[in-house]
Amino acid sequence: MSEIAGQTGPRGTAAAVVHESYSFACMRCGHGWEQSYEIEHHTDADGHEFVMYVCGGQVVPSPLSRPACRNCDGHVVRIMRAGQVSAVRDAVARSRAPQAGPVEAPKAPEEAPADRADGEHHHWHLSDLLHPFQRKAS
Repeated sequence: MSEIAGQTGPRGTAAAVVHESYSFACMRCGHGWEQSYEIEHHTDADGHEFVMYVCGGQVVPSPLSRPACRNCDGHVVRIMRAGQVSAVRDAVARSRAPQAGPVEAPKAPEEAPADRADGEHHHWHLSDLLHPFQRKAS
């Protein structure tokens, strides 16, 4: 299929076209993204069926074969059902939204409570937030 990747323009008549969307999360850098594809089902001259993944009008390699991170080019990428990345981003945005109610003046740095018992602030990564979605080995 690599010889057809990047092809543009008419690709003949597809027997069927299926629209699929996937969420991706890089396990190396934590970058997450979502992408939609048109999957065209074709039959070659010998009668063998094959599929072509189309994204933005261009034929691209299957995202399921060897996905690469758009941020760090890493190849340890988790593929999930559509909506997973946006759901995590929405949850993070809601957790950072100010709560309704009276506003308190910020405390002086020496009065502020520590975020963790050891006094260090915990920095969240996308991979931390995706932990609940990871399957446990059985």
